[in-house]
Amino acid sequence: MATIYDFKALTSRGEELDLAQFRGKTLLIVNTASKCGFTPQFAGLEELHRKYKDRGLVVLGFPCNQFLNQDPGSDEEISGFCQLNYGVSFRIMKKIDVNGKNSHPIFSYLKKATGGLLGGPIKWNFTKFLISPDGTQVKRFAPITDPAKLVPDIEKFLAANEE
Repeated sequence: MATIYDFKALTSRGEELDLAQFRGKTLLIVNTASKCGFTPQFAGLEELHRKYKDRGLVVLGFPCNQFLNQDPGSDEEISGFCQLNYGVSFRIMKKIDVNGKNSHPIFSYLKKATGGLLGGPIKWNFTKFLISPDGTQVKRFAPITDPAKLVPDIEKFLAANEE
C-alpha cells in the first residue's frame, strides 16, 4: 500500500518536491485559500511551523480554488499574499484540486487514509491532515479547527519520534 512518502508535488515556483525526503518527520498538510473566512489560520499555521520545525514538523500549504473561487490568483500571487500578510515561511505549493477527477494524488490518498466519519470529499478550505513520522497514522481536522488545537497531537507525534 502507498504511503505519503510515495508522492511528489510542485512548489509554488514549479519545483518538484518529493515527500520521501520528509520520512521521519511529522507532516501537516493543509488545503488553503487566500480569500476565505479561515484565511487568518495562516498565522496559526506559521506559529506551529516556527515553534516545531526544529523538532521535525513540516507544514505544507496547498492552495485550492474549488470552494467559492476563494483562491483565484496565480501561484506567485498566492505565495506573495501569504508572505506579506501572514509572514508565512513554510512551503506554499502549486495550486491544486482536492476533490473530483482532477484531485491531486496526495489529497486522494489523504482522503482514503482517513475513511470513516471524516473521510470522503473535502468540504472546505483549511482541512488539515497530520501525518505521523513513520507515515502510518493520518489524522484529519475540520476547517474550523484552530491550528493551536493540533498541538497535543503534534507533540505526541514528535515525542514518539524523539524516543
